[in-house]
Amino acid sequence: MEENNLISKKEILEQTGISYGQLYRWKRKSLIPEAWFIKKASFTGQETYFPREKILERIHKIIDMKEDLSLDDLAEMFSPALIKVDYSSEELEQSNIVTKAGRTLYENIKGKKETYEFKDILFITLLEKLVSTDKVTLEEGISLLEVLEKCYDKQQDKTWEAVLLRKYGMGLWIVTPAGTELYTDTTAKLVYRLKVNKEIEELKVKLQKND
Repeated sequence: MEENNLISKKEILEQTGISYGQLYRWKRKSLIPEAWFIKKASFTGQETYFPREKILERIHKIIDMKEDLSLDDLAEMFSPALIKVDYSSEELEQSNIVTKAGRTLYENIKGKKETYEFKDILFITLLEKLVSTDKVTLEEGISLLEVLEKCYDKQQDKTWEAVLLRKYGMGLWIVTPAGTELYTDTTAKLVYRLKVNKEIEELKVKLQKND
């Protein structure tokens, strides 16, 4: 990772106002991934650095939400793993978790279900988000659902994203670890990067608020 994409531990404490103890407590509670603690040699011996954008975004979220949620609840929210939820069709319709338009679109493709689990609700959210942009067609949105159906369970506990490439008007989704650099020939265009873990995290927040 390039130096300008990193931030030192000292800078984090100064910019966010948190303490050394808070930072490492959040690490022990799995609110901040171990992989984000990057040891690098310095003139004083060794210094800890972090991916700048990710750590600052995460700390601000923790600060904003720790009054309403316990650290254990926050850890579950930040985890890429599924959570156990079951909504009937009527409950989902009455909630503000997904829109009627998004649910109808999903049901037109997959059929109406008696109960909707976390994965179903996530797929509704993703499909509506994608087709509401001017970048992804409905056919490409449906194609992503087919890809996710095949690989979703295998991606639990991982940080991953779905990338849409298009060549000669044909779209192709690739599921890859988050942040992976992709190289294609000059006739292929990178159209969209969907940060699946971020979408999972935001949906968990919405579900927490709906309880």
